[in-house]
Amino acid sequence: VQLQASGGGWVQAGGSLRLSCAASGRTLSGYVMGWFRQAPGKERELVAQITWSGGRTFYADSVKGRFTASRDKFKNTVYLQMNSLKPEDTAVYYCAAKFGTVVEYAYWGQGTQVTVSS
Repeated sequence: VQLQASGGGWVQAGGSLRLSCAASGRTLSGYVMGWFRQAPGKERELVAQITWSGGRTFYADSVKGRFTASRDKFKNTVYLQMNSLKPEDTAVYYCAAKFGTVVEYAYWGQGTQVTVSS
């Protein structure tokens, strides 16, 4: 699975951005798609997750109610809609994929920078 992330940028606090992650290489049926982020000096963290088949989502507490993960099966793309952005959301965001109940994400896209200014 090849993943191509896009949509990062600069935004003022309170603003919105939508990240996209286009997948290619194989059908994503049975896969779980994740959005991670890593801020300078911090560990990478999972912020959102969505199952490709059923669309079941999970969100980290820090983004719950502000971020929404979705997928477009026709475009083979997952999205992360980020609203009410805060300066602490500033990070490099990555999309990733894993199959089924495997613990580790095996496939990673390149990161996209999100910068939120106060």
